[in-house]
Amino acid sequence: MAQIFHPSMNILAKVSIFGAIFIIAGLALAMGAFVRSSYVTQVNVVREQPVPFSHQHHVRDLGLDCRYCHSDAERSASAGIPSTEICMGCHSQIWPDAEVLRPVRDSLRTGEPLRWTRVHDLPDFVYFNHQIHVAKGIGCESCHGRVDEMPLMHRTASLHMDWCVECHRHPELAVRSTDDLFRFGRNQMTLGGVSLQPTIGTASATQQGLHDQPAAHHSAGDSVHRLSAETPASGPDLVAKYGIVTRQLTDCVVCHR
Repeated sequence: MAQIFHPSMNILAKVSIFGAIFIIAGLALAMGAFVRSSYVTQVNVVREQPVPFSHQHHVRDLGLDCRYCHSDAERSASAGIPSTEICMGCHSQIWPDAEVLRPVRDSLRTGEPLRWTRVHDLPDFVYFNHQIHVAKGIGCESCHGRVDEMPLMHRTASLHMDWCVECHRHPELAVRSTDDLFRFGRNQMTLGGVSLQPTIGTASATQQGLHDQPAAHHSAGDSVHRLSAETPASGPDLVAKYGIVTRQLTDCVVCHR
């Protein structure tokens, strides 16, 4: 029987098989980069809204507390989106005739709610509860970033599972005192590429001084009270205070129900 393929095809076949490994690896890397790109995650991408609401102006310049507009953050699974009445509570007196606020006035007149575009929108198969995170010392800044520096709202985190799990594995890096939950601009550190506040487990000089004082000057309970009142508690201290158990946090059923 006559030979169909030239012997040189053996070399081509070996090169193709060897090259396929690199091609597959390259495709996998490209897919991973695409999934984590801002095109997919919408990180740093400003979403179009019916009104160009500036968190920077309202939070930093005017000093509004997050809970004034997102009143359900402490008591519900969802932080809530402010109603038209909340907006007009102020803007019926301040800039009531501004053209940029025409959609808000129209909403109040017609009773048709504004159709805000969700910026932090998790998949339907993920259960996220704002209330428990706030109760356990996770501040707005940990997930939403420096909202007080955003003229227009955008994501600062991918909201991917690995980002959530990384925080669940190391809650001491994200947890903060309940007095600081709605404050912005603390010194930052990075966890998984996302900025977090540094509540790491190293006591400050003031904390160390409290612990070094003779026992006769204060009881253990008094020390804890003054520690929380005078200086920020370290991450591990807050993890213990809030009863956070890392093993339970990383259980799949926490978010997937």
